[in-house]
Amino acid sequence: MLAIFLLLVVSVALVPLAKYAGLGTILGYLAAGVVIGPYGLRMVSDSETIRAVAEFGIVMMLFLIGLELQASEIWRMRHKLLGLGVPQLAATSALIAGLLYWSGIAWAPALILGLALAMSSTAIAMQSVAQRDITKTDTGRASLAILLVQDVAVIPILAAIPVLAYARGPLQISSEVSEAVQSMQNPLDWLTPIALIGAFAAAILAGRYVVRPMLHLVAQTGLREVFTAFGLALVIGAALITQLLGLSPALGAFIGGVLLADSEYRHELESILEPFQGLLLGLFFISVGMSIAFSVLWSDPIRVVALVLGFVLVKIVVVFVLASFFRMHLADRLLLAFLMSQAGEFAFVILQFAQHEGAIRPDTFSILTVAVALSMATTPLLLFAFDKLMAPRLDARHLNRQSDEIDTNQDIVVLGYGRFGQIVTRMLRSQGFDMTLIDDDPAQIELVKRYGVKVFYGDASRLELLHAAGVAKAKLVVIAVGGGERISTIARLVRRNFPDVRIAARAIDRGHAHDLMDIGVEIFERETFLSALSLGTKALVALGYSEEEALRLARDFELHDNNLLADSFSVRNDESAYVGMLRKSMGLLSDAMNADTPHKVDKPDRPPTDS
Repeated sequence: MLAIFLLLVVSVALVPLAKYAGLGTILGYLAAGVVIGPYGLRMVSDSETIRAVAEFGIVMMLFLIGLELQASEIWRMRHKLLGLGVPQLAATSALIAGLLYWSGIAWAPALILGLALAMSSTAIAMQSVAQRDITKTDTGRASLAILLVQDVAVIPILAAIPVLAYARGPLQISSEVSEAVQSMQNPLDWLTPIALIGAFAAAILAGRYVVRPMLHLVAQTGLREVFTAFGLALVIGAALITQLLGLSPALGAFIGGVLLADSEYRHELESILEPFQGLLLGLFFISVGMSIAFSVLWSDPIRVVALVLGFVLVKIVVVFVLASFFRMHLADRLLLAFLMSQAGEFAFVILQFAQHEGAIRPDTFSILTVAVALSMATTPLLLFAFDKLMAPRLDARHLNRQSDEIDTNQDIVVLGYGRFGQIVTRMLRSQGFDMTLIDDDPAQIELVKRYGVKVFYGDASRLELLHAAGVAKAKLVVIAVGGGERISTIARLVRRNFPDVRIAARAIDRGHAHDLMDIGVEIFERETFLSALSLGTKALVALGYSEEEALRLARDFELHDNNLLADSFSVRNDESAYVGMLRKSMGLLSDAMNADTPHKVDKPDRPPTDS
């Protein structure tokens, strides 16, 4: 109890400080481990036991990641799995092994060390991805692809270690290793792949016909603690099954999450497991901080630092180069490289197994474990440097890129090709209109180019670009960029220099709509108004109104609100008059719509059932 209390107190003290300093929570946990560990104040000494418990946090994290991914999403990631994950592991292992061999280490131990150091930390990388809310972006998907390949590769790497240990010479090998090597006389053992395929098929069937009905039964009890216990049992069970098959427990948890990704209980499982995951991952990082043997670091600091900087740099270069083949933006490539730069938790497993089998010496194992732990501490620092120094200069919207030469002039010019602009463009194009599309985000331009859409790069707030786009001869300019102030700036520029061109603009809200009216923009739409109106219509239908009646009420409400928008324009700068007009309008709206309604629907106590 005292150890747990100390862990919690130091975490509460240091983690918020690290976060406020902009260094991230991971570095705070590592610092907490250093402070209370055997090489700090020696408050807690059993770091291995703590790590064994805390590694379950990694298992739980992959289960939650799996819950966010449909099986179809995994299939869509196949190109990143094969084109990014596999080459990353192979190239990084080969380069690190080559450098170690060149430094004087025998080829077999060098290869083992290269494979171990090629592993990245799932806990650090995916925790950083989640904190940045980029899980569903190209960077998040690429990170997951690399980490999944590494998780799958752990088992064949461990299986290969006895063979590599034997390659060092029969005098350096234990009897257990000899038996393991002799047992590998027939490498084509068909029972293992058949068992794996059968287990996966059984998992799919169990997920659909056993687990989901049980989730339904447990949910019907209304006992949240029982549902929590069942959720934890699912994670542990999935991990145990793959562990019994000789695979990574984290991989089993991930597959279990994917199989339940389309379950109606997905969000409930996420909500109950998230706190456990966060606490256990924090405990894992603390255990890593506790394991940093500063006595080893002080005895040979140059060697340790050179080792850390060497393999971290190799991993950054390899991932950056491979990501270039996927046409990722420069900032995304650099962020991905930093996320994958450290050695991972599986490096500890591989190194420990290699020492046990006699493949590496104890002194080498001590130095490498310190190097692995220190590499984990470099990632928050690299990400801090990326956020503060690199990202502002590498942001796609601030690159010093020259505007594209626009070689076409159309009657319609669309400024901004994000989600809003795409919908407007698709609707106009469906009626046969041709448009000149302009955006200032190179990453977005490269993305839509894959779908055959030609978008020119340029800053729409520059007058020379508007001239080049043929705005002077256009019939309509659609302003669909983001940001109210930016939209207003472009609208003023167009209205001042091209007074005969009609402008259709995106309005952020009611106040921004008034700004556009003041500029002279007559065609605009508030970006959330119609979607909210549509949802309100569907809500009326769900409450018992006929579809025709709900649509009529929606049209009446839209007409009333647009009239109110026009009427309130004259008093927009008089707050008391503006508020009074809105309050009076709400009462008039209620009276008018009730008077026009031919019949009222009894308000049900609960939503009506489908019939």
